[in-house]
Amino acid sequence: MTKKLFVGNLPFGVSDFELEDLFKGYGEVTSAKVIVDRRTGRSRGYGFVEMGTENLAQQAIEALNGTELKGRPINVSLAREQTEGGGRDRGGFSGGYGDDSGGFRKSNYNNNY
Repeated sequence: MTKKLFVGNLPFGVSDFELEDLFKGYGEVTSAKVIVDRRTGRSRGYGFVEMGTENLAQQAIEALNGTELKGRPINVSLAREQTEGGGRDRGGFSGGYGDDSGGFRKSNYNNNY
């Protein structure tokens, strides 16, 4: 059974291939993905690696956690299960006054001032 690892504090220039190569030295890598911002296309500084077995994943954690990659100490740990909704509470209100569109409603703004 594969085991997913979280890799944090990645240098922004690291690619999926470089991440995979880093972990290949510790066994079978089934996938490696650097997470990128949808709007900018830039790395968000973290990624996920799936190792072939739990044993290999543990070996990679012990060997790589705290080591430097391109001048930055990386954090390697077991990935936590994603909670419903992506793990982030977005709620339904986006700020502003009058409605949840995030801006001012002219009718309310003009009536109050």
